[in-house]
Amino acid sequence: MIYVFDTSAFIVISHYYPERFPTFWDRFEKYTNDGKIYSVREVFNELNTQASKPHLAEWIKKHKSIFLIPGQDEMNFTSEIFKIPHFQYLVSKKQQLKGTPVADPFVIASAKMKSACIITEESKKENASRIPNICEHFNIECTNVEGFMEKEDWEF
Repeated sequence: MIYVFDTSAFIVISHYYPERFPTFWDRFEKYTNDGKIYSVREVFNELNTQASKPHLAEWIKKHKSIFLIPGQDEMNFTSEIFKIPHFQYLVSKKQQLKGTPVADPFVIASAKMKSACIITEESKKENASRIPNICEHFNIECTNVEGFMEKEDWEF
């Protein structure tokens, strides 16, 4: 199984300080080096303003290569997402007006094209345009950081 991490998942793991959780970071590093964990360029862009913990900001800069640029297949799939009127709210008016990075459609498209499981801290909410709702609609696997650790049988 490969995993595509959303911005919210990186924010959660930023609370695992490397000095207190070295085993977590060693395993995370191995998974990224082995290609089992990756993300998308827009997550990198979001994290440039949202990564408040210095160790996460440093890790992200050092691992920029795991933040992939979407290919044509991913771009085509994002248009499939937005063909569903309800899912057009995935990008808020505020984000459109400000031109801020929006990673969610690219995370979803990448997971679909690579048969990856999305790791996000968003939760499913009735009639919402959230990652878990869209994943359910398109039959894409999705869980949170704890679910990821359960799937991989990580214990600390």
